[in-house]
This record gives sequence, C-alpha cells and structure tokens, in this order.
Amino acid sequence: MKKMKFLLLGVLLLMGFVVAGCSQQAQKPQESSAVPSDIKAIKDRGVLNVGVKYDVPKFGFKDPKTGKIEGYEIDIAHEMAKKILGNPDKVNLIAVTPKTRGPLLDNGEVDMVIATFTITPEREKSFNFSIPYFTDGVALLVKKDSGIKSFADLNGKTVGVAQSATTKGAIEAEAKAKGIKVNVLEFASYPEIKAALESNRVQAFSTDGAILYGYLDDSTMLLPERFAPQNYGIAMKKGNDGLLKLVNSTLEDMQKDGTLAKLKEKWGLK
Repeated sequence: MKKMKFLLLGVLLLMGFVVAGCSQQAQKPQESSAVPSDIKAIKDRGVLNVGVKYDVPKFGFKDPKTGKIEGYEIDIAHEMAKKILGNPDKVNLIAVTPKTRGPLLDNGEVDMVIATFTITPEREKSFNFSIPYFTDGVALLVKKDSGIKSFADLNGKTVGVAQSATTKGAIEAEAKAKGIKVNVLEFASYPEIKAALESNRVQAFSTDGAILYGYLDDSTMLLPERFAPQNYGIAMKKGNDGLLKLVNSTLEDMQKDGTLAKLKEKWGLK
C-alpha cells in the first residue's frame, strides 16, 4: 500500500512538472509578443531611422556651415527616439524630398517620415499616418517688385512647386475656382524653386505658408491669402500598426503636456 502511495505521489509530481513546463512554454510567446515586431526591430537595431527635410527652415534644415540638422520636426524625431529607445539621441536623420520619402518608407530605409508630409485620403491608402502635429495652408511667395498682390494677379504666370507635393493640385483647383489660367512648374527641391523665383523663371514660389517663412528675404513677400488647409502627419509603412499606435500616443502626450506648443513657439511657428 505504501509503495502504491509513493508511486501515485511520484506520478502527481511528474505531472506537476510537465504542467509547469507547458505553462512556462506557453508564457514565452506571450512575453515576446508584448513588444510589437515593428517596434522590436527598432529596439534590436538600437537606432531610429527617420526621414526628414534638410531644406525647410524651422521644420528640418541642415546648416551648410555647421552641418547641424535642426527644426520643429527634428525635435519631434528626437522625442520619438526617446520614447522608443529611451535616448533622444539614438536617431538617424535621413534626408528626404517629396519625391523620395515614399520609396524610402516602402523599402524600409526609414522607420518613419517626419517631413512636412500632408495627410490625404490617397496617401492613406499607401501609408500609415499619425494624427496631425501641424496644420497649415498653401501660400505664395513673390518678389516685392513683381506687382503681384493676390492670387488673381497670377493669371498667365508660372508658379513653382515641389515635385510629388499636393501643392500643384491645390494651385490648379484655386485657379479654376477663380477662373484664371496659371502654369505650374515642378522642381526637385525648395532651394531650386527659390532660385527660379530670383531668376524670374517662375513668378511665384508656392508651398505651405510656414515653410515659405523660411525663404523670406528683403526682396520677397508672402501674399496674405491661404487656401487648401493641410494637416502634417508622421508617415509609416502600411502594416506597422504597433509603431503607429506608439507614435500617436506620444503625439497625444506631447499635445496634452504642452510640448508641441513649446516647440512651435521655439521655432516661431503659428
């Protein structure tokens, strides 16, 4: 009888070890899945790759003298690195243009793009977009001696815009609404458009108002009109939903605690 009791006790102990082992194995996948795979990939790499502008003063600009990259969106990129990796400096800032930012997201060279990327229904079909972190309208920069005082004065004239930006469509829609004819010429970068304005190749430089403030000088002025309001969002690869959730929660926190407002004030943005 005693042997039977010992045998039964041994079986029960063995079953307990087996159950415990199965329980531990069952817990392992849960532990690894606690961090979404898209965020885990960034953590494992140890650096956050962010596509930013190098040619937009106040938002993302690389100083040709110092090589320093700074601006409102650069500060947001550092905040994202701090949230994901615990260190605001663990961020690799990669230059993008309106034409290259989408492909760089698609091929995985950047984890996110913070580069005056406006949110549109068409773009949302291709990328995950965060909640807006800035809202602006399309504006026009012209020479002071051009005689252009309003959008209507652009009838028969040429407007320079960035390639692959939403500005071209906004200009064409506004021209149609006002019943005038406007020619639109696309350029690869903002400095190229500014140079074209200076040489009279175009009679107006158009993009979002806050961007144009960075290109104002003694010979130019911003027209007072604003049209086609646009929201800027942080873009991520489609399917990176864990990263999207984290980015949105970070932006919401920055909005609530006043960080975004302080950064706008720091860079003179309205």
